[in-house]
Amino acid sequence: MPYFAYKGRDRRGALVEGVIEGADSGTVAGVLSGNDIVPVEIDQTAAPRADAAPAGAHRSLLRPRVKAIDLLLFSRQMYSLLKAGVPILRALAGLQESSTNTAFKHTLQRVRESLESGRELSVSLQRQAPVFSPFYVAMVYVGETTGRLEEIFLRLFHHLEFQEDMRGQVKSALRYPAFVILVMGVALAIVNLFVIPQFAKVYEGFGAQLPTITQWLIGFSNFCVKYWWLLLAIVVGAILAFRAWTATAAGRYAWDRFKLRIPIAGPIVLKATLARFARSFALAIRSGVTAVQGLTLVSQVVDNTYVANRIEKMREGVERGESVLRTAINAGVFTPVALQMVLVGEESGSLDDMMDEVADMYTREVQYDLKALGAQIEPLLIVLLGILVLIVALGVFLPIWDLGKVAFQGGAAR
Repeated sequence: MPYFAYKGRDRRGALVEGVIEGADSGTVAGVLSGNDIVPVEIDQTAAPRADAAPAGAHRSLLRPRVKAIDLLLFSRQMYSLLKAGVPILRALAGLQESSTNTAFKHTLQRVRESLESGRELSVSLQRQAPVFSPFYVAMVYVGETTGRLEEIFLRLFHHLEFQEDMRGQVKSALRYPAFVILVMGVALAIVNLFVIPQFAKVYEGFGAQLPTITQWLIGFSNFCVKYWWLLLAIVVGAILAFRAWTATAAGRYAWDRFKLRIPIAGPIVLKATLARFARSFALAIRSGVTAVQGLTLVSQVVDNTYVANRIEKMREGVERGESVLRTAINAGVFTPVALQMVLVGEESGSLDDMMDEVADMYTREVQYDLKALGAQIEPLLIVLLGILVLIVALGVFLPIWDLGKVAFQGGAAR
């Protein structure tokens, strides 16, 4: 069907405009009238691109993007507006006007245009991928078909809030060790590029054989000074190669699997991922989605392809007629306590409640592990820092110590 650009007036007399898909201008006028918009001008136009960016946005590397907080606020506000009886189109128009994020404002504009052309809300949101994830779209579809759309938006708000809280806790716990390692790297670069070369000039005047460790330090420092550009290119190339590798399916799978095996941090990442899985699965089941559909949707929102693959295996098992417990055991990522809770949930017919309990359990464990993370990592950082300081100190001061001993022995001989 062709597209029509329109201009009209809403109930308040404000000018509104957009693009609608319709059979003819009369059909478009009828759609607008049904949405309390008085058409002023309707002209046929080209089809809009669903992924179109704001004008000139492709030229700016700093253009705004849709953030998690935008979806969080959107979900909560949609719940409040729909519960108050505000029509969806009017609610979206109000949220578009009040949004401070230009990218999200344009997204809501395209959602409105899609709705005005006769599409359902879930379809309109799906056309704005990846802003709205498949899980988000599926939950909205369930809300549309069951007549509980405002309730679904409230559940999505709590779901997104939980996910952001988990991500924030993990990031805040890893921020300190990452900062310490960064500072150590900068300090090591300064020592090699500026400090050791000055000592090397002093040692040249000694005319004596330097200790082995000092020779290694001076050789490495000379290499860094002479070929710093090569080292920088290697580092940048390694980062780009790593990003390209993790962008592939096999690379992303291997990296996500490796992250779960990192000492200390790996178990925390796994528990946080499983907490998001359990909470998402509980939300899907409670909203009326079947276990098979729920596992399919949840596998797309766990942020770890290895765990997502395990969940897909669970889905395949459930499709074959196996119980959720059996497939969870075969997945090999759940703790015995979590499996026991899944068993109780299946036997009692309250799997959604038990999955919520599993999410709460993993959340508490993550919070406890994050509090102890600093105490576990700090000794390792201190040992590493001590080794670096010892190596530099021995390399720098051993020649001075040897020179002092020779001078002392010479003075005693006289």
